[in-house]
Amino acid sequence: MSAAQPLPHRTRIKICGLTREQDVQAAVEAGADAVGFVLYAKSPRSVSAERAAQLARTLPPFVTPVLLFVNEPPASVRAASALVPTAMLQFHGDETPAQCQQAAAGRPYLRAARIPLDDATPFDLLKFASEHSHAAALLLDAHVEGYGGAGQAFHWSRLPPSVSCHAVLSGGLTPASVGDGIVQVRPRFRTLAVDVSSGVESAKGIKDAGKINQFVAAVRAADQLLARSPNVFLSAT
Repeated sequence: MSAAQPLPHRTRIKICGLTREQDVQAAVEAGADAVGFVLYAKSPRSVSAERAAQLARTLPPFVTPVLLFVNEPPASVRAASALVPTAMLQFHGDETPAQCQQAAAGRPYLRAARIPLDDATPFDLLKFASEHSHAAALLLDAHVEGYGGAGQAFHWSRLPPSVSCHAVLSGGLTPASVGDGIVQVRPRFRTLAVDVSSGVESAKGIKDAGKINQFVAAVRAADQLLARSPNVFLSAT
């Protein structure tokens, strides 16, 4: 009897910047593993903590709500988080490792690593990962003016060849580009998930159910490709 073959990796998916019940429902029906609510007043996708809690209550079991904060005082983070007991946190500003841990108060959290768009600006991801070793994963986003990737993708080739952490690829992903992102970035990290916001929108803060389904289908197609041809990594790196 032949040995059992390992199951293929399934890329986890987060749909971020949700503001409406129908968008939460569309993400869930498409098969998203997590949905993100932006608690940053300057974002066009911003919602209040109360609204995030209202939307999170519509989620079924095993779909994780994620609360995104930017340079929010730890006490405010804890107060908002108390309204969504099952939430994971995401720190997307200039928070130090100590501030992240203080604000999270034992909850799992993502720490955004803002990757410069130009090759001339240095960014030591290995050092950043070491400093933020308590984060559940690093969320890789483009560094643009303000906070958030503004729908722009950084050059994936700038990432180190091996980083000993879990990662979430973000920044300008679309149904057309996410498959290439998975193929190029996954071998560099322990595991890889993906995060999309503007790439599945019809307008800022308004998601398009068709685009969400296309995005999820593209992720699953990339997973199937890698399951059939694992050596595709070699030609992508």
